[in-house]
Amino acid sequence: MNTIGTSSSSAEALGNVKRLPVLISLIIGAFFSILNETLLNIAFPELMIELKVSASTLQWLATGYMLVVGVLAPASALLVQWFTTRQMFLGAMMLFTIGTLVCSIAPEFSVLLVGRLLQAAGSGLMLPVMMNTILVLYPPEKRGAAMGSIGLVIMFAPAIGPTLSGLILDSLQWRWLFYLVLPFAIFSIVFAFIYLKNVSQPTKPKVDVISIILSTIGFGGIVYGFSSSGEGSGGWTNPQVYITVLVGAVALLLFVLRQFKVKEPLMDLRSFRFPMFTLTALLLIIIMMTLFSSMALLPFMFQGALGMTVFASGLLMLPGSLLNGLMSPLTGKLFDKFGPRALVIPGSVFLVIIMWFFTRVTVDTSQVTLLVMHICMMVAISMIMMPTHTNGLNQLPKRYYPHGTAILNTMQQVAGAIGVAFFIGIMASGQKSFLSKSPDPTSPAQMSEAMVAGVHNAFMIGFCFAIVALVLALFIKRSKRAAE
Repeated sequence: MNTIGTSSSSAEALGNVKRLPVLISLIIGAFFSILNETLLNIAFPELMIELKVSASTLQWLATGYMLVVGVLAPASALLVQWFTTRQMFLGAMMLFTIGTLVCSIAPEFSVLLVGRLLQAAGSGLMLPVMMNTILVLYPPEKRGAAMGSIGLVIMFAPAIGPTLSGLILDSLQWRWLFYLVLPFAIFSIVFAFIYLKNVSQPTKPKVDVISIILSTIGFGGIVYGFSSSGEGSGGWTNPQVYITVLVGAVALLLFVLRQFKVKEPLMDLRSFRFPMFTLTALLLIIIMMTLFSSMALLPFMFQGALGMTVFASGLLMLPGSLLNGLMSPLTGKLFDKFGPRALVIPGSVFLVIIMWFFTRVTVDTSQVTLLVMHICMMVAISMIMMPTHTNGLNQLPKRYYPHGTAILNTMQQVAGAIGVAFFIGIMASGQKSFLSKSPDPTSPAQMSEAMVAGVHNAFMIGFCFAIVALVLALFIKRSKRAAE
């Protein structure tokens, strides 16, 4: 009796919520928190000089950021069930804002790192709150367009980060990267305080401390290990790398086994009982590895083989990334109308073709050709990513929403970290192999050719991954919410 009363009053309350202000609140906050992920990287050379630290030490500003987001993603399933929408969003934005303020006034590296970790904690909580709110607020038949708006933010913000950062650093000091974000972060908090409404009721499940510890060690170890494998000269032979990954893998196995034993799991892996959700998880792993690795590989090729500047290579990749973001709302609406197959299968075919063309690139390939190829690849990814994501979550019963979003967000972080390390490793190996057979390995022309050979090897593996994605896409179908 009580449950029925609560459900009906909850449904009535949701019926009275104006969706657009809630969506705008979430998008504003998420845009600036995600933007900050890529805003600082281009300032690393300047920071090394001013803060008097080495490149390997400074790399913690990026690795630490990924680590915190990776660790928080699985715990988000618990947090969104313990706190209201407003508490989660405002808490995340306040953490991010405090972190931004700390970064802007940081007198030394350690303080700057603390600020970045606070920013990462805010960003790490933002995406699960957004996804869960959309799932609760919008019915399945209208969910594609709303998720597309989120896709716009997820792709648009990191895409303009390096270019915007380059423009700011041309005339201002690195601290302005944080000064300029602060007013927008404060505005987001004020706007959300006025317009953001609660769309979910906290159920406050039991906290399983052992699961939290195992997930932190497991996901944290894997993300850290793979992220740091490309640093320094040791690579995978560095004990710090392979021991961290091994410990992470063991902890992750224990975490998975525990989730099936406890009554209230931290991350309910029974979500994988639903076939479209499982298919989504597999597709997203491949797409995120392709996306993250291409974002890492192409600058190497543009700068190392084609002799472009950092700013020029950023500009070359900007149109494709922007178009990917701008297409997300469109693909969301098309998903609502035609279902996933009409987008995901053609997008996968398109991706296979483009990845093949990337394996044919040479030092003589024109910048216009590379620009068009990158745009085509990002369009293909936009046709696959958000429609697949939405379709998989649509099949889950409502009580699985927090767990489903946590699983997919965690897998995206892990896939991104693994993808970058894996593909850069293949590139480096191909480069080394080419130079070992070269008559003059120190020649700039031979070094450029070696870089292209390494990138070819990496994109050939990417091409194989794209074929696997196409095979998986053939099994996708429009999903309906399963019974509770």
